[in-house]
Amino acid sequence: MQFRILGLVEVRDEEAGLHLLPTGAKQRALLGALVVRAGHHVSVPQLIDELWGEEPPVNAENALQVHVARLRRLLSGPEGGREADRGARQPWIVTTSRGYTLRQGPVETDAACFQQLTDTARRILHEDPGRAGELLRRALSLWRGPALEGSVLGGICAGRAAQLEEHRLTALEMMYDAYLRTGRHGEITGELMVLTTDHPMRERFYDLLMVAFYRCGRQAEALRVYERARHRMVHDLGVEPGPALRRLMQAILQHDPALGPEARSLPSGPPPPAPAPALVPPLTAVPAPAAGEAAVLPLMEEIARLQGRIERLQQEQHQLLCRFEELMGGTPAPRVTA
Repeated sequence: MQFRILGLVEVRDEEAGLHLLPTGAKQRALLGALVVRAGHHVSVPQLIDELWGEEPPVNAENALQVHVARLRRLLSGPEGGREADRGARQPWIVTTSRGYTLRQGPVETDAACFQQLTDTARRILHEDPGRAGELLRRALSLWRGPALEGSVLGGICAGRAAQLEEHRLTALEMMYDAYLRTGRHGEITGELMVLTTDHPMRERFYDLLMVAFYRCGRQAEALRVYERARHRMVHDLGVEPGPALRRLMQAILQHDPALGPEARSLPSGPPPPAPAPALVPPLTAVPAPAAGEAAVLPLMEEIARLQGRIERLQQEQHQLLCRFEELMGGTPAPRVTA
């Protein structure tokens, strides 16, 4: 039985062939909080906060009891199914003197599977980047949407969702690092361009995109990525890019051999350590951007987003043309021009 929180909260029982999806936001929030704190007591006030946030109803404790009863029935199986088993089974949700506990048992979560895969990939990234990339792709495929989607009114689910999102971004960084180490730079520029636009304060995505462009023989575009990163950081934070990104820019200007397609390691250093709470680095103040720069920045980001989409479409077009050629028995595929 697997509790899934990398997206909408749900339960899967592969043995019984069951897919249990709580019917409303309150049920999802309740199950999410209990899964996050599985095996530990969760107090009634904490659960009220998870379900209603800052606007609990007057009869919140009674309403919570109703939701717990409904969730217990859901976890026992649909429409009372498997009656022979239900009597012998212990309830998943245990009532304590001050709250509730989701008991630990033969159960796993998709978040735990994700963490195991990423931990293994981190250990082997240097020695076997190809295998590490496969593991990370598998780990990221477990995500069906934002972690604990729609269940983050209270501190338990909101805190865990933020932590899992940080782990997801770190896994993406490691995966693209692995792809660069195995010479797949031509495949990933489009995806990285979208990521730099969606996460403009994440310097590592700019770093990876610059190396990918450089290894594709697109030095000018690699340098434009640096300028876009600098504009965004100066505009939003009033700081220059960090030393790693500045060193990479200098390495590109100097055609550093360590950046070549045959290099298995990147100048930015070893793979990231296990995720930890983010710390804010010391800031170096810089002058605020001019009005013209602030106006140009959104256009630069939109251009980057469109370029990323175009590159992905070109890759898909190439794959389809190759498939067409195979189906036609080797006849050259018709040339498609924009």
